[in-house]
Amino acid sequence: MPTENQMPLFSILIVDDEAENIKLLGSLLKENGYEAEFAMDGEKALTWLMSKPFDLVLLDVMMPGMNGYDVCRTIKSHLSLKHIPVLFLTAKTETEDIVMGFEVGGSDYITKPFKPPELLARVKMHVEMKILRGLIPICASCKDIRDDKGKWTRMEAYFQSHSLAQFSHGLCPKCSDRLYGHEDWYKKK
Repeated sequence: MPTENQMPLFSILIVDDEAENIKLLGSLLKENGYEAEFAMDGEKALTWLMSKPFDLVLLDVMMPGMNGYDVCRTIKSHLSLKHIPVLFLTAKTETEDIVMGFEVGGSDYITKPFKPPELLARVKMHVEMKILRGLIPICASCKDIRDDKGKWTRMEAYFQSHSLAQFSHGLCPKCSDRLYGHEDWYKKK
């Protein structure tokens, strides 16, 4: 569980056909508390995404085989993957390229060469937004939540492991009345 000033460990898939870019991005992300994996082409990226949960994809556009736009379209067409934010990180800077990135389902578009603080700020914002806007399966009876791996856990534990939220517990007036309304000491309050 993260401490108060630490972010939770988010898993990011880097998809780029240039080893130097992967090395640079991987180091930057790991130094800043993220788990980073990589794929050097679109097909490998899709295989990775089907086998392991990722919180975000950093995706180059220009790659051999499937280009980044096709990879993003495929990600967004899968029910189990479409919730993952895709950030294009590419040298393509023309307006039509940027618009295409958003049209195929990209969450953001960052041009190379990138500025590390800006990239990190965007990554942080998108992984946090993914958590906040995501569909969270919750039990209608006990209110436990099913996590990304299918395990049921208490709501508080889920949110503490996926955010920086802290919880304090108490009883609302309705529950106090239900639990203690019959007690003389409570009626005197």
